[in-house]
Amino acid sequence: MANPWAGEVALAIDGERRVMRLTLGALAELEAGLGTDTLVGLVERFEDGGYAARDVMALIVAGLRGGGWRGRAEDLLSAEIEGGPMAATRAAAELLARAFVLPGEAG
Repeated sequence: MANPWAGEVALAIDGERRVMRLTLGALAELEAGLGTDTLVGLVERFEDGGYAARDVMALIVAGLRGGGWRGRAEDLLSAEIEGGPMAATRAAAELLARAFVLPGEAG
């Protein structure tokens, strides 16, 4: 079970429930992958609804890596995500929020 107090979010990928979290290392990798963009820009895109599929994928990959997964983004290109793109987007947004908000503060 995912522990929200630890910033964890669960997502079922190819029938396997995975726990994701954004560790400091995962955040650093995410930021490096964003190139010239920053984590603040990523947060703003999610807040404004202007995020792209690449943003969702980058967050899912970083969260999986923070949860101990050793795969690559390419491994997810044909993966079946339970609930489809909407579930992936919700999980990515929740993951990002949990990384920067203390539990109980989210409204």
